[in-house]
Amino acid sequence: MEYHEAADFLFDLRRFRPKPGTESTARLLSHLEDPHDDVDFVQIAGSNGKGSTARMLERTLREAGYSVGLYTSPHLEDLRERVRIDGRKIPRAAVCEYVDTIHDYITARGADGDSPTFFETMTAMALWQFGREDVDIAVLEVGIGGKYDATSVVNPVASAVTSVTLEHTGILGDTVEEIARDKAHVAPANTPLVTGVTGSPLEAIREVAGDVVTVGSEPDETDGDDEGSRPAVRVAYGGRTNHTEAAVSIDADDWDLETRIPLLGAHQAENAGIAVTLARQVGDVSATDLARGLRSAHWPGRFEVLDTEPLVVLDGAHNPGACEGLAETLGTYDYDDLHLVFGAMHDKDHREMAALLPTPDTVTVAEPSLDRAEDSAVLADVFADAGAGTVRTETAVPDALASALADAERGDCVLVTGSLFAVAEARSRWTRTDVSKRVRDRSDARDALEAANVAGGDVERLDGDAVHRVVRTALRDRQATVLKEELLRVGGECALSGLERDDEVVDAVLMGTLAQFEALVEALETRSRPHGLADVARELRATLEIDADTGAGVGAEGETGAGVGDEGRDATAVETDASEADRRTGRVRAPGWATDGSSGPDYPWADRTAVMGILNVTPDSFHDGGEYDALEDAVARAEAMIEADVDVIDIGGESTRPGAAPVSVAEELERVVPVIERIADLDALISVDTRRAAVADAALEAGADIINDVSGLEDPEMRFVAADHDAGLVVMHSIDAPVVPDRDIEYDDVVADVIDQLSERILLAEKAGLDRSQIIVDPGIGFGKSAAENFELLDRIDEFHALGCPVLFGHSHKSMFAQVGRESGERLEATVAASALAADRGADLIRVHDVPENVAAVRTALAARDPAQFDWEP
Repeated sequence: MEYHEAADFLFDLRRFRPKPGTESTARLLSHLEDPHDDVDFVQIAGSNGKGSTARMLERTLREAGYSVGLYTSPHLEDLRERVRIDGRKIPRAAVCEYVDTIHDYITARGADGDSPTFFETMTAMALWQFGREDVDIAVLEVGIGGKYDATSVVNPVASAVTSVTLEHTGILGDTVEEIARDKAHVAPANTPLVTGVTGSPLEAIREVAGDVVTVGSEPDETDGDDEGSRPAVRVAYGGRTNHTEAAVSIDADDWDLETRIPLLGAHQAENAGIAVTLARQVGDVSATDLARGLRSAHWPGRFEVLDTEPLVVLDGAHNPGACEGLAETLGTYDYDDLHLVFGAMHDKDHREMAALLPTPDTVTVAEPSLDRAEDSAVLADVFADAGAGTVRTETAVPDALASALADAERGDCVLVTGSLFAVAEARSRWTRTDVSKRVRDRSDARDALEAANVAGGDVERLDGDAVHRVVRTALRDRQATVLKEELLRVGGECALSGLERDDEVVDAVLMGTLAQFEALVEALETRSRPHGLADVARELRATLEIDADTGAGVGAEGETGAGVGDEGRDATAVETDASEADRRTGRVRAPGWATDGSSGPDYPWADRTAVMGILNVTPDSFHDGGEYDALEDAVARAEAMIEADVDVIDIGGESTRPGAAPVSVAEELERVVPVIERIADLDALISVDTRRAAVADAALEAGADIINDVSGLEDPEMRFVAADHDAGLVVMHSIDAPVVPDRDIEYDDVVADVIDQLSERILLAEKAGLDRSQIIVDPGIGFGKSAAENFELLDRIDEFHALGCPVLFGHSHKSMFAQVGRESGERLEATVAASALAADRGADLIRVHDVPENVAAVRTALAARDPAQFDWEP
C-alpha cells in the first residue's frame, strides 16, 4: 500500500460523524490484539491549553531519559504530526502498515453501518504505534470532553483538566459545570487529577474525580488566605525575558522550581505547573530535568514569534477564551499598527472572538483551505462591526499574510490567528524547503516521482519528461490544480500525488525545460491568481534562479543552473547532468546571500568548500583520543593544520563516541579554553565542539568564532549564546549524543526526514536572532543512522541546501567505512575519497582529522569543476 492510499483511507473516515463512547475504539484495539496494554498513559483534557500542556509534559519526561509518545490534534500540515515518539513523527511506512492491518476490519464494520470515525482510528493508530515501539510513557491530548472521548479507552496513570469554557455544548452540556463533569471522567484510579480549573467548575470536577490537585496563581489578599482558595501548586508568570521566552516560578509545599518557557502568556505558566505536577506523579524527574524540559517545549503556532521587525506572531486561538489570552499576551509587546490576518471555522463565535482581540488597524480575512472554513465575507462583516480600521478579503491565507507583511512598517505587528488551520498555512512561509537534486537518468526521475507519491501509472508515463528541470513542491490542492493547468498550458508536465484534499498538503512534481518554467513564472506573476500563487511564482524564481529582469536562469556565480530559494515551498528542484555540471563552478549559495544581493558573512565557505580540522583535547575520542590533550601538543597540532591550509579548527573537550564517559562542565572548560586562548590569533576560524551553552559562552569569550553543537540545540540556552555573540552555529541532526550503539531508527527517506527535522531546529536559531548564513547544518553522519543511510546522505548532501544554510559533512574515520571493507585504523583513504565526493556534491564544509590529505582531495574535486577558478599557489 502506498502512503497516499493509506492517508486517503484514513481521511475518508471523516464522513462518519463523531459518536460518544469508547466502544468502537476498544473493538478496533481488540482487533489489533490490544497493543497498548503495557504502556503507561497520561490523559490531558481541557477547553484550552491541553496541547501546550501535553507538549511540556512530553518534553520534560524525555529530558529525564524516558521514551515518550505524544498524541495531539489537529495537525498543521501532515497527519503524521499527531503521533510522535521522542519528538519524531510516525513514519509513513508505519502508517501504511497500520492501514493495511485494519483495512478489512474497518471495511466490514462500515458495511454494517458501524465504522470507527477518523479520530477513533487515529487514536488507535497512536496506541498501536506506542505499544509496538515500547515507549515508557505516552501522553494523550483528549479530543472532546473526557467521558466519551476515544482516548478514554485507556486507564491512565495520571490525568489533568487544564481549563473549562463553554464549548461543544451540543455534546458536552449547556453549562460550564456540566462540561467540567464530563472532562473530569479522565481522572485516574490511583492518582489525584491535576487541574487549573477554579470556581463552580472545580466543584463539579470534585464531584466526579474526588481527589484533586489544584494548580493556579496565589489568590489576591482580597480573596482571603483560607486553604480552600489557595491552590496546592502555585504558579507565577514573571513576564517576558526576551521576545520568545518568559519567566515562570512553580511552588508547592515541599518543592519549587524557576525556569523559562518558550510559550508566552500567563495562562502558559499555569499549563507549566500542571505539566510539572504530572511529571512528578509519573516519573523520576529532577529539578534540572523539569527546568530544561519546560524550556525546550516549543509548540508551533502557539503565540509563536517569527520575526521582530515587524513583530510577526502566529497563534492558533480558535475560541473566545483563547483570543482573550492572546490579547493579554500581545499587550506586553510595544508596536505601532496592528495588521490582523484572520481565518476561522464556521462553528466558532466569531463576534466574541473579534471583540476580545485587540482592535486592528487593518484586518485581512481569508478562508483556510478546508470545507469547514467560514466565508471571508462573513468574517469581514464581523470585523467591520467590531470597529476595525480597514477590512479586506483575500482568497487564501498566504495571500492575506503577504498583503499584511507588505503593509507593515518595521515597528508594526502582524498577527495571524483564528484557527490552527490558518496558522498552518501562514507558517509554511517560513518552513517550506527547496531541495536541489540530480536527475541523471530515468531511474533518478522515477525515484523523484515515487517519493512524491505519484501514482504508478503516471510514474511510468512521465519519467522521461522528468529528465529536464523538475521541481517537487508541496501545495494545497487548489494551488496544485491551478499550477498544473498553467504548466500544461506552456508545454510542461505536472504529476500530482494521489492525496488530493482541500485541507491537506499534496505533492506535485513539475517538469519542463527552463524556458517553460520561465513562462510559467511570468504567467503567475502577470496574471491575477488567487490561492497564494504569487508566493509560488516568487519561490520558483528563487529555486531555479530565474533572473527577474532577463528571465534567464542564473547560477550562484552567474552560470545557468538550478539554485536554492529563500522561502521555499517544500519543493525539490531536480537537475539534469548538464545543469549539475554548472553547479560547482562556485557553489549554490544559501538564500541569505542570494536574495538580498549581499555577499554574506566573511566565511571561507562562501566561495568554495572549506576544510574544518578536528582537534580533540580529550583522552577518549574514538580516533585521536589522548594525542593532543596536553596544551603544547594541541597548539602544535593547530599550527600544523594552519600550515596545511585548514580553514576552521574545531576544538572538542568531550567525546560523543558510543559509551563515552560524561564530562563535567568544569572539566570541559579546563580542556578547551586554554587551547582556544593560545591559538585564537592563528590564521583560521576557531570552532568549539560542545553540547553545553556554558562551555560555548566561555569559548566564544576566549576567542572562538563558531559553536559546533552535535546535539542540535538540546541545551535551550545554546541558540541565545550564539545570537548574543553573533557567532556561527553548527546545528547537527542527532538522535543521541553521545551515540547510543545499535539504536534502530526508522526513516522513510533518511535525507528528507533529516531535512524535515533540521528545519525546526534552524527556525529556533533564527527566532533567537541568528541569520541563516550563520547557521551551518550537519546531517549527523553516524548519529542514529546505519552505514547505508550515511552513504545515502553523502550521495545527496547537496539536497541540504534546501534549508538555506551552509552544509557541513563530518565523516572522518567513521564506522560507515566498514561497509567498504575498512576497519578502525584503516580509514584514511576512504575518508579522503568521501571528502572529494562531498565537495563535488555540494558540501560547504568537511570536518576531518587528517588536514593535508583532505585539503588535497577537496581542491582536486573543485579543480575538476573549474581549474581556473581553483588555482592555489603551491
